[in-house]
Amino acid sequence: MKKIVVFCMVILLLITFSSGKILKNSKIYSNDFDSKIEKIMEIAHFSSLSACVIKGNEVVWSRGYGIYDRENNKKANENVIYLVASISKTITATAIMQLYEKGLLDLDDDVNNYLPFNLRNPNYPDKPITIRMLLAHQSSLASDPPAFYCYFPATLNFSGYPYPWLEEYLMPGEINYKPQVWADYAPGEEMNYANVGYSLLGYIVEIVSMQNFEDYCKKNIFDPIGMENTSFILWNLNVSNVAVPYVFEGEYYPLLHYTIIDFPAGGLRTNIISLSKFLIAHMNGGVYEGVRILGEESVEEMHKVQYESKKYSFQYGLGWQIWKRGNETYIGHTGGLYGVATDMKFRAKDKVGIIFFTNKEVYNLREIVAFSLIEKLLFMKADGIKKIKIGEIEEIVKENMHLLRFNEEGDIKDIIRNFIKEAGI
Repeated sequence: MKKIVVFCMVILLLITFSSGKILKNSKIYSNDFDSKIEKIMEIAHFSSLSACVIKGNEVVWSRGYGIYDRENNKKANENVIYLVASISKTITATAIMQLYEKGLLDLDDDVNNYLPFNLRNPNYPDKPITIRMLLAHQSSLASDPPAFYCYFPATLNFSGYPYPWLEEYLMPGEINYKPQVWADYAPGEEMNYANVGYSLLGYIVEIVSMQNFEDYCKKNIFDPIGMENTSFILWNLNVSNVAVPYVFEGEYYPLLHYTIIDFPAGGLRTNIISLSKFLIAHMNGGVYEGVRILGEESVEEMHKVQYESKKYSFQYGLGWQIWKRGNETYIGHTGGLYGVATDMKFRAKDKVGIIFFTNKEVYNLREIVAFSLIEKLLFMKADGIKKIKIGEIEEIVKENMHLLRFNEEGDIKDIIRNFIKEAGI
């Protein structure tokens, strides 16, 4: 399986080789903060970073660092568009909840009420799979096998997706079926983070709304709250303003702008300013600047743990990850694919949020430490705190370990200490 992933990466590499802004609260800006971020980026080889801090219902600070297109020496700012990976799930879940509010579906409906094929775990053929289970990764679909991740040039136009591809992938006897796509326990018994479940949800949005998934999201989410420069389709965007994804192996190697077949799970491209509007709406009961995209009860349900699980470093709501740190609850989503690592998160008690995107995947423990330090520094900036506590960083690192594609052993606390010393933080 790992060889298939490596092969996809090699193909991408072969195909491909051919400034900041201060908003409102100026006190939140400091050269010392910038130097820390830039040093972390240098050590972790993040080519560019765009980030913002949100308080209540507004962005109070935003800035870009580094180079988002090294071949053309383009400097990052808050308007650079990135592939946001699994943050996309929050959009797909919001679309489903909108249809639920309109009475067009029920969260506890059997998905077979909507799909043109009979979806069942063949190990438990009598157990229905509900929309809620798909949203909460409780459908008994297994975590994606490595072969699931095939990447294609983003300008290709697919036919046969989502249907009949989903049936061919999930149904015994079909051409792309492998038994490993199903877990050996019943739906609703355990969490397995399965991207293909969000492909099914995107397909259900199309079936129920009778609209193309991209068109539905644009009409009902993006346009109403002014999410400009946002799309699941690359050619709908100004490609010159899209961050080039990179891998680093002694030097930076650019990757082709790619897409993944299950784009409702991870194919959204946007910038931090546009996504901040969506996060602000969720932080404030479904409303952004007087425009309601969801009812308050729906938002509360999405941000509530649906099934307790000890399998991951986070709990899951309906399309949203949930973390407990002491007495604090953080709600949001992270994302990671080739050439991208992303974070969108808010603290529930006081509606303080952060978003940041970088155009390089986190590959190892040191890079997870860098990613986690950036998250912590952004919250510290919002809170006016300057002293970093090793234990707090360690907790965030453990929360973000799921971003690593392969397990890596190491003394996390020791790696954090060495990284902080090297970065001069």
